[in-house]
Amino acid sequence: MSNVKWIKLSTTMFDDEKIKIIEQMPDADTILVIWIKLLNQAGKTNSSGYIFLSENIPYTDEMLATIFGRPLSTIRLALQTFEQLGMIGIDDNSFISISNWEKHQNIEGLDRIREQTRKRVAKHRERKHLEEPKKDSNVTVTLRNATEEELEEDIDKSKYIVEIVSYLNDAAGKNYRHTTNKTKALINARVNEGFTVDDFKNVIDKKVKDWKEDSKMNRYLRPETLFGSKFEGYLNESDVKNKNDIDWDGL
Repeated sequence: MSNVKWIKLSTTMFDDEKIKIIEQMPDADTILVIWIKLLNQAGKTNSSGYIFLSENIPYTDEMLATIFGRPLSTIRLALQTFEQLGMIGIDDNSFISISNWEKHQNIEGLDRIREQTRKRVAKHRERKHLEEPKKDSNVTVTLRNATEEELEEDIDKSKYIVEIVSYLNDAAGKNYRHTTNKTKALINARVNEGFTVDDFKNVIDKKVKDWKEDSKMNRYLRPETLFGSKFEGYLNESDVKNKNDIDWDGL
């Protein structure tokens, strides 16, 4: 997926209690600049609010100090503050994610994708309706059917997320939850790009074959690695791959 070209900042940003708390701290201005830079970096990474050098390499404090051009001690203070205030999360593998990332996303761009998908579905349903035998109908029945179809679509979406995560757990011997927001966002992002459930299974099969028995790589059999921005690349990899040819930094 290409980078997000811009992020959103609310005009009420400085009315937020968390920002007001930060403004009372030493180096407040620098910490707020670091916050904006983190948001910008998350937009560049474009992985549901996560920030990383590559999908298997998180940014260290030292890396961020270099990239942001700020003292290491200030970077560490800023990250500690953001985490304590619930503005970021840092997982067990040291990957940073922006909390409530959807507030800062290019929603209009995502809405255009959803609208295009909605129109395609509507055209498909219209064609199916024209192919069906004519029956007496009225506006009430039409509205009811539309509501039922929308409900079925939501159920179908839940089903394919469950199917994909269950397939990963069975193949890789993991125990990931299909209800995790990050996992659902990654799967939906790939589906919106046109990938199918079979594509997900194909990627899982390839990477399980490559990584499951590798003590170093087994931990990367996870949704954020498999279903992230490298998904299409994994899908198009040849089935036979020499371990010596693996680009460890490009995973």
